[in-house]
Amino acid sequence: MTAKTLCWALMATAMHYSLFAAETGKFTSQDIFDLEYVSEVRIARDGKRVAYVRSSHDIMTDGKRNNLWLYDLNTDSHYPLLADQHNYSQPRWSPDGNHLAYLSNRSGRQQLHLYWLFEDKHAVLTQVNESIGDITWSPDGQWLAFTMQVPQEKSEFARGVKKPVKPEGAKWAEEPIIIDKVRYQADGSGILEPAFKHVFVLPVSGGTPRQLTQGEFQHQGPLTWRPDNQAVLFSSNFAPDWEYQVAESDLYQVSVATGEVSQISKLPGRESDPQFSSDGRQLAFLSTGPEPVPYQNARLYQMDWQTKQLENLTPELDRSVEAFAWQDNNSWVIQYDERGKRLLARLTEKGKLTSLTDSLSGTTLGRPYVSGSFDLAGDGTLVFTHGNSQRPADMALWRKGKTRQLTRLNEDLLGHKQLGQVHEITYASSFDGEPIHGWYITPPDFDPVKKYPLLLEIHGGPHLAYGPHFSAELQRYAAEGYVVFYDNHRGSTSYGERFALLLDGKYSSKEDFADHDSGVDAMIAKGFIDPNNLFIAGGSAGGIAAAYAIGLTNRFNAAAITKPVINWVSKVLTADSSLGQISHQFPGMPWEHLDHYWQRSPLSLVGNVTTPAMIMTGEADRRTPISESEQYYQALKLRKVDSMLVRVPGAPHGIAGKPSRMIAKIEHTLAWFERYRR
Repeated sequence: MTAKTLCWALMATAMHYSLFAAETGKFTSQDIFDLEYVSEVRIARDGKRVAYVRSSHDIMTDGKRNNLWLYDLNTDSHYPLLADQHNYSQPRWSPDGNHLAYLSNRSGRQQLHLYWLFEDKHAVLTQVNESIGDITWSPDGQWLAFTMQVPQEKSEFARGVKKPVKPEGAKWAEEPIIIDKVRYQADGSGILEPAFKHVFVLPVSGGTPRQLTQGEFQHQGPLTWRPDNQAVLFSSNFAPDWEYQVAESDLYQVSVATGEVSQISKLPGRESDPQFSSDGRQLAFLSTGPEPVPYQNARLYQMDWQTKQLENLTPELDRSVEAFAWQDNNSWVIQYDERGKRLLARLTEKGKLTSLTDSLSGTTLGRPYVSGSFDLAGDGTLVFTHGNSQRPADMALWRKGKTRQLTRLNEDLLGHKQLGQVHEITYASSFDGEPIHGWYITPPDFDPVKKYPLLLEIHGGPHLAYGPHFSAELQRYAAEGYVVFYDNHRGSTSYGERFALLLDGKYSSKEDFADHDSGVDAMIAKGFIDPNNLFIAGGSAGGIAAAYAIGLTNRFNAAAITKPVINWVSKVLTADSSLGQISHQFPGMPWEHLDHYWQRSPLSLVGNVTTPAMIMTGEADRRTPISESEQYYQALKLRKVDSMLVRVPGAPHGIAGKPSRMIAKIEHTLAWFERYRR
């Protein structure tokens, strides 16, 4: 059978599964095109209205459609503001709540637009060639600040290259690309044009954007205005070798009138997201230390604006503050992750922490990653993306201690579907007894007396976390009769710095394999798992772990390995994440510590592998380049291990970023595993 014929056979099997699921009212791959979710929420300062981005899939273009909707909290009226074939993002209310700035490609390419609420009028404010981000209103509502890339002029070397004159109408080969930057590529973008992000301002009445910052440095958002409207704050690193200092940045302010830049913070590490209190006397911001380790908690700091005296507001919180907002001049709402869930809590100046909600969720459709965001009004009203194991993100409101769900975007699709149920599990790792937290999904119509195949799914990162959240991919596996098990192994976030750093210098290793292997044993002990039908899958760091696992054990019938690292030496010297990864996850350069890199590489164990393996990677992946997958595939073929390489044309590291690609990932995995079900 040829490879092409085999691929058609796999897809035919997958189509059979989808038709079966449709007939029984279970979740199908076709349903993925119809899912919707709330991806961004913004509430007006007066707490009367919410603007939000409503995301869906377009089956005709195989892309995402982001529309802009409004919710009037006084009347509970809910209506589209801009819902068409264009995309909208970053809605930002003016301080008085009468105007809404947003980004859209409705004029041909992404530009900054403004909406007059009571006049019901829209206008495009910019005509620029580069992407805009970090939109921020001035306190008086007269200006907008934003960041935008400014292309670098040709280098001295490029200007010195002498070329003959090209005759009119001649067809020559494309010009060579000259690369001289440390960071010259990015997954999803390819080879980067040399450019620097700068801060711009624009009057809301329209005009020409004015560049405030200068020089060959990156000026990062989020931005904030000084309360007197005279300066804009940002984060940057102005050291001569800033390109090599991936863990260092400070806060600065730039004068709107003169462009003069002055430094605000000087802590070691990264400072970001500056926000002033309503009285303008205090500045809060996030700070992460400079230690060369793969994970550190972000702390919330407060600075007295007059004296510049600093205070760490979260010294006892062993979690990373991912986002925050001032509730009043003495307290904040902070967002952090706890045991696979995303929480909002009120933090007082004295350090008292009061939980508000743990249901932020649902903005990642594919796998059950922790996700979600919030916004805060001046009266203390919170809006946030609200989801659970059975639904992607809707919008919910928290006010005076009570939560109310405002939207139900998927009831038309999922209300009559039989979804797999998510259950919690905790067990001890066989390596050292470390408690490991996880979940498993039972198929629709689950019968605990029967025996089911088990699919172990390992998350990426590795310093990320899964949780009890909606997952289109895992629900599809459950719909086809698998019990799907996933854990937050050592190294996962939301369990504190100690747990996250248990994997420092050791991923992949026998330690995290023991966490997964012990979980499989714990699932078998429940009595409804068929020990002769065990399967393993994972993507990115999860793909590394899956490839490493089958070099240590042959207990799995088959493996589906997505976008893995196979050889750490080649990976860090070809991927877009090389500089930060080498400095934070390894003891030194690969040529100085070759044995260390090799021992952590799944390729070092390929001589042990007998498990049939399917490897799937995007051809445009620059985070875990497809050359990694090719090395593993060829090694397996040389050893005559049953294996298949699935190349996804045009796909970056986010291999499931388009609905058809997510479906391809799922259905190829199901078809591969079906070949080895006993």
